[in-house]
Amino acid sequence: MAKEMIFNCSEHEVRIAILENHHLMNLYIERTVEKSIAGNIYIGKVVRVLPGMQAAFVDIGLDRAAFLHVSDTFHDFSELELLMTDEEMTEKEIIDLERKWYTKEPEYQIEDILKEGQEVLVQIAKEPLGTKGARITTYISLPGRKLVLMPTVQHIGISRQITDETERTRLKGILEGLRPEGHGLIARTVSEGKSEEELKGDVGYLTRVWDTIKNQREHVGAPGLVHTDLGITLRAMRDFYTEDMEQICIDSRAEYEKVIEFMKTYIPNVAYNMKLYEEEQPIFDAFGIELDIKRALNNKVWLKSGGYIIIEETEALCAIDVNTGKYVGKRNLEETILNTNLEAAKEIAYQIRLRNIGGIIIIDFIDMESEINRERVFGTLLEEMGNDKSKTKIQKISELGLIEMTRQRKGKSLQKVMCEPCPCCEGLGVIKSGTTICYEIFRELMREKAGNLSKTICVLVHPDVADRLLQDEKNTIERLERELGKKIVIKVDNNLYPEYYQILPLQ
Repeated sequence: MAKEMIFNCSEHEVRIAILENHHLMNLYIERTVEKSIAGNIYIGKVVRVLPGMQAAFVDIGLDRAAFLHVSDTFHDFSELELLMTDEEMTEKEIIDLERKWYTKEPEYQIEDILKEGQEVLVQIAKEPLGTKGARITTYISLPGRKLVLMPTVQHIGISRQITDETERTRLKGILEGLRPEGHGLIARTVSEGKSEEELKGDVGYLTRVWDTIKNQREHVGAPGLVHTDLGITLRAMRDFYTEDMEQICIDSRAEYEKVIEFMKTYIPNVAYNMKLYEEEQPIFDAFGIELDIKRALNNKVWLKSGGYIIIEETEALCAIDVNTGKYVGKRNLEETILNTNLEAAKEIAYQIRLRNIGGIIIIDFIDMESEINRERVFGTLLEEMGNDKSKTKIQKISELGLIEMTRQRKGKSLQKVMCEPCPCCEGLGVIKSGTTICYEIFRELMREKAGNLSKTICVLVHPDVADRLLQDEKNTIERLERELGKKIVIKVDNNLYPEYYQILPLQ
């Protein structure tokens, strides 16, 4: 499978596209005005402790106080280590242990650990989203290319993506020997097959970073920033580059040189195809990526068969609806529905990943009579979501044809990054009809009857509403003039949104 990483860099925005067989699979965007702060380390000051929530709010210098739960402050890692090491556990046992880990009663109370005014070193685990402040943790983790250093816990872990037991045992032995005293290490997926010498280089680099952070901590007052993670370009190379990447293409010489230097330092002795794009045509246009982005912002996605899916993101959840559309099938209704649902399951998995949709997701597949067909559709969705790096939990299709699933939130969705609520509909997705606006104006004019002493009333409206008032509702205007004993003047204001109007007295 041909993989490519395409960088579009400008002074105001960096966009990174990951392609598979020339098809956009992931898109990452970071803008200068809203740079990512995930992974940054701060010295914060506790401003409020909430025993009832077993949490605290910590001022780290952002607009809103950050949220620190007791589970991110004190915990026993002995059970969590089972999830990362080479213990032979069934999938059910892993799920049960994860559920226990995240829901267990903490051994300590938040009020026993933190006091108001206390200074604490924390790391951003989740960025602020909507009205919520950042989620922070005291468990610092410093990701390298192959390893993650955890300076605050003594823990050895191996990525669960590494499934070969012999390799897991080998890596665990190496990490035991490399682990600095009092620190923990996790082997990332790319560490598979790497030598001890290669992994040792990561440990050396990460321990130097931690020493710098500790030194900086002594010179920064609370609240203050102590450490910033890599910029998005180098972060993408660290986290997403794999040795099967056929091409890396960058349209900025400055970023190109940064990446070259990064590769020489952290991924030496690896042959890679790095290109500086200098053509006049914008790089995303040349690779056909702009069209894919445009489609990813539409709420309707057409399937090759003629069916389509509707994707609606809300504050609480994302709803996805499947429809047969133009597809009429060849044999019978059940087969037509099955084929549409199977195709939709693959497309939905792709769209969720591309759009970075997180939280609760409800998928309304077309109802199927056959239980076997339901299992096929569920299995297809499960298989396709298996390629997603974000953690997901998927429930089987219900009697109503619904699938309930959750996907780990990792930053804003593509829609929230690139779009904002419509000023006309204020995010509703619809606006009031012209007739509704006219009737609202009539009711408002009747209210003017008692309080308005002027003999002429001016109604400022959008051109479309003005047409309706002067044509379809002409008789109603004349009747109101007689009832009110006033002259009503309709004036057009091209700057008004269709739903907005003004009623002004004229002498």
